[in-house]
Amino acid sequence: MKFLPSSYSPLVVFASLLIASFASYVALDLAKRIRSYEYGLVRGWWVGGSLAMGTGIWCMHFVGMLAFSLPIALGYTVGLTVASWSAGVVVSAIAFYVASHGVLTWRNLVGGSLAMGLGICAMHYIGMAALDMSPGIVWDWRWVTASAVIAVCASTAALLIFSWLRTLAERFTAIFQPLAALAMGIAVCGMHYTGMAAASFPEGSVCLSADALSGIQLGTIVLVFSLALQAMTLATSWMDARLRSSLVVAEVELESANEELRRRAFHDPLTGLPNRLLFEDRLAQALQRHIRAMERASGHGAGKVAVLFLDLDGFKPINDSMGHAMGDLVLKEASKRLRAAARDADTVARIGGDEFVLLMEDVGNAADCISLARRLISVLNAPLEVAGRRVALSGSVGIAVHPDHGDGDKLLLHADAAMYTAKRAGGGNYALYEAHMDEGAQEQLNLQSDLRAALEGGGQFELHYQPKVDGRLQKIRGVEALLRWNHPERGLLGPGLFIPIAERFCLINSLGNWVIDEACRQMGAWAKMGMRMRVAINLSVYQLHESDLAQRIEAALSLSSLDSSQLLCEITESVAMENLKSIQRTFNSLAEIGVFLSIDDFGTGYSSLSHLRQLPASQLKIDRSFIADIESSIDARVIVSAVIQLAHELGLRVVAEGVETQGQYDILLSMDCDELQGYYIARPMSADALEAWVAGPKPTGAADFSTSVLGDQLQN
Repeated sequence: MKFLPSSYSPLVVFASLLIASFASYVALDLAKRIRSYEYGLVRGWWVGGSLAMGTGIWCMHFVGMLAFSLPIALGYTVGLTVASWSAGVVVSAIAFYVASHGVLTWRNLVGGSLAMGLGICAMHYIGMAALDMSPGIVWDWRWVTASAVIAVCASTAALLIFSWLRTLAERFTAIFQPLAALAMGIAVCGMHYTGMAAASFPEGSVCLSADALSGIQLGTIVLVFSLALQAMTLATSWMDARLRSSLVVAEVELESANEELRRRAFHDPLTGLPNRLLFEDRLAQALQRHIRAMERASGHGAGKVAVLFLDLDGFKPINDSMGHAMGDLVLKEASKRLRAAARDADTVARIGGDEFVLLMEDVGNAADCISLARRLISVLNAPLEVAGRRVALSGSVGIAVHPDHGDGDKLLLHADAAMYTAKRAGGGNYALYEAHMDEGAQEQLNLQSDLRAALEGGGQFELHYQPKVDGRLQKIRGVEALLRWNHPERGLLGPGLFIPIAERFCLINSLGNWVIDEACRQMGAWAKMGMRMRVAINLSVYQLHESDLAQRIEAALSLSSLDSSQLLCEITESVAMENLKSIQRTFNSLAEIGVFLSIDDFGTGYSSLSHLRQLPASQLKIDRSFIADIESSIDARVIVSAVIQLAHELGLRVVAEGVETQGQYDILLSMDCDELQGYYIARPMSADALEAWVAGPKPTGAADFSTSVLGDQLQN
């Protein structure tokens, strides 16, 4: 039998290979990612991926058919062409199903390969059957069998490649995925053209479907549609993968951030030790375990719970003389030593400042606690060198044991009271809790509770004002605001009683903010009366470390419509020298808004006037300890005179505080001291009393100071 001669367009054949390879690349990309999707999304990606991959493989088949030509017109029936496309989609669905279900077992591999191979054969030969030939196509069954074997082998290779690529790292996938796609494309094309070789067309054959689907235009439309579909699918897969990768990174970062927040919430940021919150939680758990152990042992033989409260002796001078940075290094070293000295099962925590606590469980008796306390004191007393400087350090330890020393909820309080007893005895020692020690601790606790209530309720604090005068010009320069607490039961309390408690229990910033607001309010009230008065307030070291201090002061001044030059902020010399760079930034921000600045208690710290040149201060106050001896001590007079002269050379005004006698007053005037403040001139008084003092005769032996309280008064 003679057959019609056939030929292939090399360009179209190459195009079919590219289509098959691109379809394989898309399929590999989807198969690699599809297992990571949640169950609800798997079905959507399975259907969409099957349509995209099936259309791509079928498009390769269709283009490959268009590459084939006979000396007669050819066309394809619609029904069988659609059926051929459907077979391609089903094959792709099988491939994705096998690829997305766990480890590729031999059973899955064999079953999937056979199903896919038969599906590919069905797609090809149904597509060939779409050529309605008369007489029919003559098949060479050897080539048909070969094409089926190639289809099964290609399917096996595809499934193995799917599984293999999933195990590769992303950087290797970028290299091997295109090569694997090319290999799969060659295999699919090999099956197609092997199947085409099995078909022969007798001479005189006629294509009855020549008027159906045909023409290069149709092939172009199919090609463009298929490529667009696959490109969209691939782009969607990449965008989804990138989004999922970003989400994974975000989840990891969020979990890391949450872990860091949890760590910070329960640990001291400086030393890394547990903080008060975590310590109290562990103490509560230890007490619960003790109760259960007591119940099991019927009250006999159960280990006790102990708290050791440790405070570093002499730490404040370290901060004052060496600065906060050095103090932080000392605290870190102390925490390491305490952790090393404690038992592995003990909890060592830092609960604030230079205070540490240790929790001991299963304690046999107080002797075990004393042994640990001695060990802690010993390790702290060992030579300590920080940043090349030798530091002397010691600690006072208070010990409280439950149930010997009271209820568990008071264990920390009792250990604190015992620690203060050890500190009052000279420090560097330990003390076991005794009932009488609780009185001082309870006093502090009650004051702290009352102070917190006073801050929340308001109305108990007031400012008293002590005048500062220019004795030479007989002018009032301003007043210093001094805080008083009008306690409902104890009466009027001075700051020396409650300021340390406010600092210890982190209430000092709230108090400081109240002072700022009240001083500005009072200045505003005086201004409405025609008495424009400059007021000096004291800033604590805690306020100076607040980043928004200048903005807060500026807002308070603006609220009372005050000029910023009416407020003078005082800071003690020792605080200014603790962390000069940090304080300097705060001073600069205050100077920028026009607030005047003063160095208080000058002469008690470790600075010099040259250090103060780095700060934008306009005034310094000589400490009262020098003024007290100025009449009887030549040294005191020499020091005060030298400070005044050097300060004037630096453009600073000098205030002497603690002036209590006529002799002190006269000596300071002879030294050209700019301003004087003290009981000889006036005691601190309420705002109403100050108004009367300014307007009326002065009760001291000093000159009658002018009440022209603006003009000269607000000079530097």
